[in-house]
Amino acid sequence: MDLSHHDQGGDTTQNPDDHVLDHYIQTQTEEDEKTGNGKLNPPRKSDSEWEFVSENNEMIRPHSKLPKPQAPPGLMERSRSLPENVETPASAIGKFIREKSNSFSAAITKRISSLRNDDDEGGDGHTVKEFNLVGLKVVKALKEERKELKGRISFFSRSNCRDCGAVRSFLRERNLNFVEINVDVYPGREKELIERTGAASVPQIFFNEKLIGGLVVLNSLRNSGMLETKMEEILGRKCPEDAPAAPVYGFDEAEEAPAEADEMASIVRVVRQRVPIQDRIMKMKFVKNCFSGGELVEALIHHLDCGRRKAVEIGKQLARKHFIHHVFGENEFEDGNHFYRFLEHEAFIPKCHNFRGVVNDCEPKAAAAVSQRLACIMSAILETYASDDRRHLDYVGISNSEEFRRYVILVEDLQRINPLSLSHDEKLAFFLNLHNAMAIHAVIRVGDPGGMIDRRFFFAEFMYVVGGHPYSLSSIENGILRSNQRAPYSLVKPFSSGDKRMELAFGKVNQLIHFGVWNASRGSPSIRFFTPQGIESQLRNAAREYFQRDDGMQVDLAKRTVYLPRMIKWYKSDFGQDKEILKWIINYLDASKAGLLTHLLGDGGSSINIVYQNYDWSLNS
Repeated sequence: MDLSHHDQGGDTTQNPDDHVLDHYIQTQTEEDEKTGNGKLNPPRKSDSEWEFVSENNEMIRPHSKLPKPQAPPGLMERSRSLPENVETPASAIGKFIREKSNSFSAAITKRISSLRNDDDEGGDGHTVKEFNLVGLKVVKALKEERKELKGRISFFSRSNCRDCGAVRSFLRERNLNFVEINVDVYPGREKELIERTGAASVPQIFFNEKLIGGLVVLNSLRNSGMLETKMEEILGRKCPEDAPAAPVYGFDEAEEAPAEADEMASIVRVVRQRVPIQDRIMKMKFVKNCFSGGELVEALIHHLDCGRRKAVEIGKQLARKHFIHHVFGENEFEDGNHFYRFLEHEAFIPKCHNFRGVVNDCEPKAAAAVSQRLACIMSAILETYASDDRRHLDYVGISNSEEFRRYVILVEDLQRINPLSLSHDEKLAFFLNLHNAMAIHAVIRVGDPGGMIDRRFFFAEFMYVVGGHPYSLSSIENGILRSNQRAPYSLVKPFSSGDKRMELAFGKVNQLIHFGVWNASRGSPSIRFFTPQGIESQLRNAAREYFQRDDGMQVDLAKRTVYLPRMIKWYKSDFGQDKEILKWIINYLDASKAGLLTHLLGDGGSSINIVYQNYDWSLNS
C-alpha cells in the first residue's frame, strides 16, 4: 500500500490508528535529529505481533495497514511455548557448575600463588608443602634439584640375584637412568666383567668407565652422603668410549659362536632330495608326505656307498635324533614296507611357533643346559617388564626387548633335545618354565586370549615342538604335569595309550603345580620361573603367596563360610574332597587365616560352607 495516498487529495477522514502512526513517526524523527541517525530502532517480535518501545517505555503498536515481516525461508520459528528469557533446569545446573568451578579454580590458583610467593621470599626450606580446601588436599612437591648427569650408570648382573635386584630398585627409586648388563642373557659379556673387576661376582656398578663396586659400596656411599658428590664428580662429564657398552638389539657377541652342526644333518640334506616323498593310503587312512623304510635305505646305500646293515643303522640314528618319525609312531626305524616322514612334514608343524621353516640342524644341546638358559632369560624379562608382585606384564615392552629376541632363538633348540635325560626335579622345573614362557609368547603372537571359552584355542593350538613331538599349553599342564588327566570340562585325555609323550608324564599329581602354572590371566597365580634346586620349596612359597590374596582364600567365621579360589573346584580330582582340601590348605595359610580355619574345623559345630570365588580371566597387562 502506498502511504503517500493520505498526503494527496481525497478522503480526509483519518483512521484512529493513523494518529498512533503519526505520533511514532514524529517521535522517531525527533530522536534521529538528536542522534544524527536516520535509521529506525530494530523491532522486537513478541507472539504474533511486532511492537515498538518509545523513550517513555510506552508500548507502541505499528499501523494496522503496515505489512508484517516474514521469517526468512528455511528458518524455523522459536517455540512460542518457551519464552526466550526462561531458564531451563539444565541451564541452571550448568550455570551453577561453571560458577563453582571458577571459584574453586580461583581458590587453588590463589593458594598455589601464595606458595610460590613464599618460595620467592625464602620460605622455610621444606621441599613439600600442602594446604586443604573443602574436600580436597593439595600437596606441592618441589622437584629435587640435581646437577645434570651427562654420563652413564651401568652395572653387571645375573638373573634371580637378590643383590642385583636391590641395586635395580635403588636406581629406579631415585629416577636414575641406568644400563643393566645381565651376563646370563649376554654370556659373552662375562669375560668383560672378569677383565674389568677381576672376578665374576655381581652386581658390579660403574659410573662411566670407573668401577664403583657392589651393593655394599653403594650403601656405604649413600649412608655417608657421598653418593651425590661422587655422581656429580664422575657423571658430570660425557661417558667415554671405554665405559661398559650398552647391549645392542639384534647383535650377538662374537664369543657366542654357532653350535656345531649335527653329523647327520649333511646326510639328511642329501636324502631329502633322493627319497620319493608321496601321499599314500595305509590302514584305511590317507597319509601325506611319506616314504618307506626300504626307499630310505636304498638312498643311503647309494649316497654313502655302504652295505644295507649300515644303512639301516643310520636310519635308526635319524629316527632317534628326530629327523624322521614313523607316520603312526609305531617304531623307530625298520627296513621294508614301513612308512616314515621328515619332521618338517608333520601335520602339527604349522602350529609350532618355535619352528621357522626348517629343522634345526645343529647338534642337539643337553636338555638341562637349554632349560637353565631358558629360565635365566625369562627371569631377566620379569625383572625388567613385570610389576613388583609379578601379577602384571608389559607385553609390548617384552616383545620389543633383546631378551625376548634371544628367547625366540633359544626355543629353536628344543626341537630335537632329549627331555628323558632330565632328572625328576629338572623335568618339573623345565615343563613349568616352558609352560609359562609359552603363555607369554602366545599372548604376544596371538593377542588377548579372552575368557574361559575363548581360551580353549589358546591352550590347545599354540604349540612348540620339543624332542620331535608337539606340546601345547594344555598338553604340558594336563598331560605332563597332571599325569595325563582330563582338562576341566573335557571328555578326553591329552595323550592316548600309545603316545610316546606318556614317557615324560609324572606318575603322581603334585597339587602344588597348580600354583606354579601361569595362564596370562589376573586370576592366575603370579608368574615365576623355577630352578631345579629346591623346586618343592619354591612351589610351597608360590602357594602361600596365592592364598594371601583377596581372591585366594577368605574365612567368614560368623557365616561359617570359607571362600576358595575357583581353580580348586576345577581341579578337585587333584585336591580331594572338601574336608581334605581345607586340611591341606591350612599348611599354606598365614597365622590369622589358619587360626580361623582351624577353629571352624575343630569346634564341632554345623557344617562348613565352601564358596568358590569368581575367576578373573582378563589379561594381566
